[in-house]
Amino acid sequence: MTTLRAGRQPDVFYPIVPDLDWLKRLVPLGVRTIQLRIKDAEPSDVAHQIRESLKVCADYGCQLIVNDDWQAAIDAGADYVHLGQEDLAGADVSRIRAAHMRLGLSTHSHEELKTALAENPDYVALGPIYETKLKVMKWAPQGLDRVGEWKHLIGDLPLVGIAGITVERAPGVIAAGADSVAVITDFLQHDNPEARVRAWLSWAAEVRAAEQDEQTS
Repeated sequence: MTTLRAGRQPDVFYPIVPDLDWLKRLVPLGVRTIQLRIKDAEPSDVAHQIRESLKVCADYGCQLIVNDDWQAAIDAGADYVHLGQEDLAGADVSRIRAAHMRLGLSTHSHEELKTALAENPDYVALGPIYETKLKVMKWAPQGLDRVGEWKHLIGDLPLVGIAGITVERAPGVIAAGADSVAVITDFLQHDNPEARVRAWLSWAAEVRAAEQDEQTS
């Protein structure tokens, strides 16, 4: 893995939550990067949740990434947004950049990767790595070989793997070339979400320690 974890690059463990309540549960556990992905909410509620999420993240030193709602993110003073390909097509990237926001983009194919790289993103996400229960996907699981291919194509640009990743599968995804793993169902559907997130955080700490040893050796 060539990318150093510096600045506001997504942490190796990158949970995605559906609302402010979930964010409040997880951030105090020690999460360093979190994405707020709100669906089917009124614009005023989205704005409120982003503002409150920024406060929580500021209190705990966590990086907040807002999914899709780029205008609300700008208005709230967020500094990172993630866009899917459909949302990218309708987004004003020049306004996002004018607001000094960082930008993460989803990709599922070579064509989408080309589209993403043309926008000079701060990271690229690839999925689904494995089959996911979250939603019906038109894309087949990418697999670990595709992770390695994507990393070769994007070089030092951070790569986030997403979908179907568990604590047990995560080491293989990182070894294949990903810099971070985005996680949703593995903790959301767990009997004890907080305990599962703590397991993720322990793994992430081990990864960061190994990277530090590699850099200093």
